[in-house]
Amino acid sequence: MSKRSLWLLLGGFVIAAASGAVAQTTNSFPGGWIEKDGTASRSRMTVSQIQSFVPSQRGTFTMPAPYGTRAVRITDATDCAGQDCVWYVGYSYWRNTNAHQNSNEMLIFLGLNNARGGAGPTLFKLDKTTDTITKVGPMFPSGSKFVNYTGEGWYFSATRPNTVYLSDGPKLLRYDVMTKTFETVFDLSTKFGADRQVWQTHSSNDDLVHSATLRVVSTGEYLGCMVYMETTKTYRWYPKIGGFDECNLDKSGRWAISLEDIGVPSDLAMRIFDNQTGQETRINGPNGTLGHLDTGFGYAVGADNYNPLPNASVVWSFSPAIAQGPTVHYNVNWNTVAVNHISHLNAKPNVPLSQQIACGSDASTNYAVQNEITCFRIDGSGDELIVAPVMTDPNATGGCCDAYAKQPKGNLDITGRYFIWTTNLGGSRMDAFLVKIPSQLLITGTDSTPPAAPANLRFQ
Repeated sequence: MSKRSLWLLLGGFVIAAASGAVAQTTNSFPGGWIEKDGTASRSRMTVSQIQSFVPSQRGTFTMPAPYGTRAVRITDATDCAGQDCVWYVGYSYWRNTNAHQNSNEMLIFLGLNNARGGAGPTLFKLDKTTDTITKVGPMFPSGSKFVNYTGEGWYFSATRPNTVYLSDGPKLLRYDVMTKTFETVFDLSTKFGADRQVWQTHSSNDDLVHSATLRVVSTGEYLGCMVYMETTKTYRWYPKIGGFDECNLDKSGRWAISLEDIGVPSDLAMRIFDNQTGQETRINGPNGTLGHLDTGFGYAVGADNYNPLPNASVVWSFSPAIAQGPTVHYNVNWNTVAVNHISHLNAKPNVPLSQQIACGSDASTNYAVQNEITCFRIDGSGDELIVAPVMTDPNATGGCCDAYAKQPKGNLDITGRYFIWTTNLGGSRMDAFLVKIPSQLLITGTDSTPPAAPANLRFQ
């Protein structure tokens, strides 16, 4: 479970945000199909097959039959001076795309390794009307320390279109990619002292509640989960009781989830905290506890490794009572993990789970099977939407570090209509891609309504 860990605009280029919601028809999101969980798999594509339809330069293309979905190549060799510089997309629950609901443009950030031909974290934009992708330029000036960062753990705000969250030692910062200015959200050294840093942060969709793993700088030890409420400038502190893995925050900011090894063999317990009261509910496992997960408003969806169905994903609801919900996805067999890293960054408040979707991706060494971007409703119906091939070969040389780094770990945009991931295309470099999700096949209507702003929580 544990994971490792844009100041100059080229030519003074300015991004203009259009007012009013963008009207996009079903025809703008073609392709894909619905099948039942666990009923089919497709053969893995060869490198030559992939090269026959993926353009060598950034731009749009259509995935081949049977997929038929519309995709965009974001990066190409010119971004890396011909080298392999594209860092993998940070993770399935950190948003690489901005809050673009009321604009004709979507902003995207990616890490381009400056030691391998890249310019550091870099900003791109997508024209949603024409599907044209443009490289805007580096997020930071050449002298900034952030040029050396990968961008993993950073994420766009769910409500502020130009704001990226990033950590800096004991601080969580907001960075405006247009004005190139920083704002400190909190500095935990004032509460927890020196030699401490924030790690793996998350923020509520209303930008008022934030969580982080508290880490010792000098040793790297994880101490537990902290939650900061901006409204009252107060902290909740949940110290670890076992081997700490990570903590997460639901989209409303009310609930925090800590995953820890407390002695149950081959499993992590879930500690669920109500941030309004501080009350803890502990799910010891092994049955039902979640592995890789993402959250919605008052619930989480993730992997249940002890489910009798192969590689199943389940829902846990936190309100009005903490309870396990249905199995929402499973695979053909135990050798296939289609949605290893679930993304639910499109979660909406006050919308039934039957009208909400999550998506996932994986790149396995089961070479007989094509790994795919797969989406599903969070209602236990067993319907899954097949979107696009991942096109990653874990044994190919392209991509940093190791097989884990080559995993797509892609994430959804705020509307649930776009999915971004990184892939080596079976070759010698990593590149970033975006695919348009025909979510209307899963949900009645076009599902183009942007998420409503949640009611701000008040903490005593």
